[in-house]
Amino acid sequence: MTNRSSGKFTKNMDIILKAFKIIESKTKENPVQVLIKAIERASPREEVTTIEYCGAKYPQAVDTSPSRRISLTLRLLVHGSYDKSFNKKTKIEEALANEIILASNASGDSFVMMKKNEMEKSANSAR
Repeated sequence: MTNRSSGKFTKNMDIILKAFKIIESKTKENPVQVLIKAIERASPREEVTTIEYCGAKYPQAVDTSPSRRISLTLRLLVHGSYDKSFNKKTKIEEALANEIILASNASGDSFVMMKKNEMEKSANSAR
């Protein structure tokens, strides 16, 4: 591992640790438990894939595997917090903490919950 990649890793860990401190101060709960609750509530159960049959492509609803549910939820958490902090006064740590708290409360204001509802709605229509 080079110095360049280890520096990026420590910077990312600092962001996560600061976000956990913000979560703990706002909710008075264990931040890891809040993150787990956010992942449980915001992970999509179904998604849409494309099936090709006789040259035609059809959308098909499929169940999402547990590992994909977790990775997709974490990716959406980061993406949503980045969108809320890019070129704005909000720091990335605060945006990440707010996104995790909103997702753990299953709030409609959360980027992750909006994407989850959108994915499940499209999967429902592809049945």
